[in-house]
Amino acid sequence: MTMNLDPVRQEFVLHFGEMGSRWGINRTVGQIYAMLFLSEAPLCADDIVAGLGVSRSNVSMGLKELQAWNLVRLRHVPEDRRDHFTTPGDLWEIVRTLVEERKKREIDPTLSKLRGLEIETPASDQDTYACRRIAELRELIELVAGWYDDMKGLETDRLVQLLALGARIQKAVAVTERVVSLPGRMARPIGNEGTDAEKTLG
Repeated sequence: MTMNLDPVRQEFVLHFGEMGSRWGINRTVGQIYAMLFLSEAPLCADDIVAGLGVSRSNVSMGLKELQAWNLVRLRHVPEDRRDHFTTPGDLWEIVRTLVEERKKREIDPTLSKLRGLEIETPASDQDTYACRRIAELRELIELVAGWYDDMKGLETDRLVQLLALGARIQKAVAVTERVVSLPGRMARPIGNEGTDAEKTLG
C-alpha cells in the first residue's frame, strides 16, 4: 500500500491504524478516520482512496463502520453529487462518542450477562462462591457506569473543570502524604487533632 500523503499526515495515519487494530477495529478503518480527522475540508471516497492507496470497496466499508460508530458526519458539497465525510470539530464530542459507543458494545452486554448469572440457583459450593464474585464484579461495573452516566450529562466546560480539579486534588493529596510521612511526625488520621503530646512532636 502506497500512501499519497505528506510525511506528518502519513505518520499520524499509520500510527492511528496501528492503534485502531489494538482497539478492535480494522486497521484501514482507523486510517480512514485519521485522514478525515486531519482534513480541513470534507473528503469523498475518491479522495480517501487516492490518499491511502486502498481499494474503493475497503473505503466504502470503512466509512459505513465509522458512521455506525457515529464518528463521521455526512456532508454535501455544492455542485458535487458525491457524498463527502468529515469528523466532529469538537474533540470532546469525539471522546464522548467513543466512550459511549464502547460502553454500548462492551460494558452494557457484560452487565446484562452478569445480572442474568446472578439469578441462577447455585448448584454447588463452588457455584455459590462464583455467584458472590460475579455480584462483586457487577457492583463495581455498575458503580463505574453510574459515574459515567453522571459525567456525560455535564456540559463540556463543566466536565473539563471537574477533570482539572481532580488533578489538583490528586497533587494536594500527594503533598499531604509526603508532609505527614516526614521524619519526626507521627502519622494520624486526617481530621484527628491528636493529643497534646502529638501536637508538640508535630
